[in-house]
Amino acid sequence: MEASSLAKPTFMQKVKKFFFRFLLLFLLLIGSYIAFIYYVPYSTGVRSGELIKFSKRGVLFKTWEGEMSQGISGAQIFSFSVASGQNDVIQNLENLQGNYVKLAYQERYRTFFWWGDSTYFITRVEEDATPYMRVKETIR
Repeated sequence: MEASSLAKPTFMQKVKKFFFRFLLLFLLLIGSYIAFIYYVPYSTGVRSGELIKFSKRGVLFKTWEGEMSQGISGAQIFSFSVASGQNDVIQNLENLQGNYVKLAYQERYRTFFWWGDSTYFITRVEEDATPYMRVKETIR
């Protein structure tokens, strides 16, 4: 046998091998974390209330953010975000601002700063009848 094939790896070769394995493991963990946050919702549901605010905000990353009042007091405010690719949802929210709406949402475990401020992401918007009118009609 040749002496070169039996030679032990040098210290630098061991360090390079360890570094590349560590880097690969780190990238795999980061990729798995991002995939989990993106594909696995924490909850889904529907909320209704008066759409009081909807705007595009941010300095470097512009995100769509909104608020919906779910009652008379200011403590019942539902804050939400809309993904930038949801053009029909964005257009519906802009058109229905100030109206009573029903919002279908997905809640995520976490969010990233380029997605939005909230962990609630709106997937569908429908105009809804206000419950205040129903109360007035039943009183008459």
